[in-house]
Amino acid sequence: MTALRESESDFEPIYHHYGPHRAGLPPLVKYFRELWARREFATELSRSTMRSANTSTFFGQAWLILNPLLLAAVYYLLVTIIRNRHDPSFFTHLLLTLFAFHLVSTSINSGSRSVTTSGKLLINTAFPRLLIPLSAVRTAFFSFLPTIPLYFVFHLILMPRQWGWTMLLSVYFLGCLIVFSMGLAAFFATLQVYFRDTSSFLPYFVRIWMYLSPVLWLPDSITNFSKPILSLIQFNPLYSMLGGYAESVQELNVPPLYMWVTAAVWALASAAIGFLFFISREREFAVRLT
Repeated sequence: MTALRESESDFEPIYHHYGPHRAGLPPLVKYFRELWARREFATELSRSTMRSANTSTFFGQAWLILNPLLLAAVYYLLVTIIRNRHDPSFFTHLLLTLFAFHLVSTSINSGSRSVTTSGKLLINTAFPRLLIPLSAVRTAFFSFLPTIPLYFVFHLILMPRQWGWTMLLSVYFLGCLIVFSMGLAAFFATLQVYFRDTSSFLPYFVRIWMYLSPVLWLPDSITNFSKPILSLIQFNPLYSMLGGYAESVQELNVPPLYMWVTAAVWALASAAIGFLFFISREREFAVRLT
């Protein structure tokens, strides 16, 4: 009789009560332990997103490469006309940094919409909600991977002698970009729940951010600026991340120490602020989306 009651209790329905509450943080150690235990959930969510976007087909995979490649060609044409100088090494720099920036921008844009497009999932399933924007970053990362061999093809053609062990250092800055993107995806996903126009505003914000980052220009080209302007440009989080990334891959130099430090500080600060902001509000998402 006791065994029967225990087996029946395993199938008792769980009722969730949704209502307004004061924002606050749950026990973080328990939360992140559960987050890690459910990491496969984020993986499957990301895979389903990629399948729905037709990335499993040939043309879907091809577009992941053609889209940033065509953007790089357009920007290179514009910059070449403005500067009136053809520079193959600048095209490789543009490819390298634009592909990396596309990873960040895709993480932000898709991450901002990830929660508001998962209304039924939030209501019917119990899991750490932070997995949703993190799955969006995973999708952006796997969309970024095909651009890596494409870049090295152009690097081999245009800069055949520029190879060295410093290229391995780029993994550090790429990791900082991913952690940085995770924090931003969580932050803007939270804002999107409360302010539905956030995703409409983000493309303009991201485009301006790209112009202020070392994508269309080289870090060496701003050395003649005054110290206040130079300090303002270097305060841009992507200055150290993209600058160190390009410095190690294209210039074959060990990036300066301040790039290593500031890249890590910005990445960790973004993750801490974005994650804590998201976690403190996630219990209210189901109410906001119904």
